[in-house]
Amino acid sequence: MKPLKFEIDDIIIRALKEDINYIDVTTDYLIDDSLTATAKFISKDDGVICGANIAMRVFELLDKNISREVYINDGQNVKKGDVIALIKGSAKTLLKGERTALNLIQHLSGVATATNRYVELVKGTKASIADTRKTLPGLRSLQKYAVTVGGGKNHRYNLSDCAMIKDTHLDAYGSITNAVNALRQHLGHTVKIEVETTNLNEVKEAMSVGAELIMLDNMSCDEMTQAVKLVNGNAVLEASGNVNDKTVRAIAETGVDIISVGAITHSVKCFDISMKIQKNQD
Repeated sequence: MKPLKFEIDDIIIRALKEDINYIDVTTDYLIDDSLTATAKFISKDDGVICGANIAMRVFELLDKNISREVYINDGQNVKKGDVIALIKGSAKTLLKGERTALNLIQHLSGVATATNRYVELVKGTKASIADTRKTLPGLRSLQKYAVTVGGGKNHRYNLSDCAMIKDTHLDAYGSITNAVNALRQHLGHTVKIEVETTNLNEVKEAMSVGAELIMLDNMSCDEMTQAVKLVNGNAVLEASGNVNDKTVRAIAETGVDIISVGAITHSVKCFDISMKIQKNQD
């Protein structure tokens, strides 16, 4: 789901304050207020675009008089050399907003493109590709939106969405059974419980106490295949750990429901996009 406009604006405003601070000492002293210009956002790679309108919003927040056109919308494929968007207005505005706008569209398109690559690799299986909470501080909502643009699904947005009992919780509390039973005394009826497991015995225990979701953490494909047979559709199975573009297909073929991939948000390569500006001759 795309973040609400006010949240997008908050993120952009924080980024602009970080970048411009008081003044742009190059642009403000070099460029005349009356100068107008046109700029194109041009793809320098092949992939999936995300964030074109968000990038254009950067310029709108700097100057309400700018005009813009977006040619390639979120979720659409782009080829190297394609023009993604065009913006026209104050040359000062275009120069001041360039880096912030590019940072956003390049990163979000990188997330969408990486996600889509994983989605294509598991096509034909029942597995969905999901993100994690391994996101950049302050950008989680945008990154998770980019994952959906790339064809993936969102794991929990924050710690309030789902109770997830991880190994660290068990180290601090005790057994899976005790932890699940204790949580059920406090949780509302709408909150599900996920249990992280590392072996088949733990999967059996999580099943016996009625965990709705079971994470198979760093298990071999053989173990995951056995877990799928053991659970037999009575819980959602999520594979996690050691997931990359070379292992994801084999993991998907075990029959798991979800494959969570932290790399699509926490270490994604930015998509290469440039902004080319020229003086307006009108």
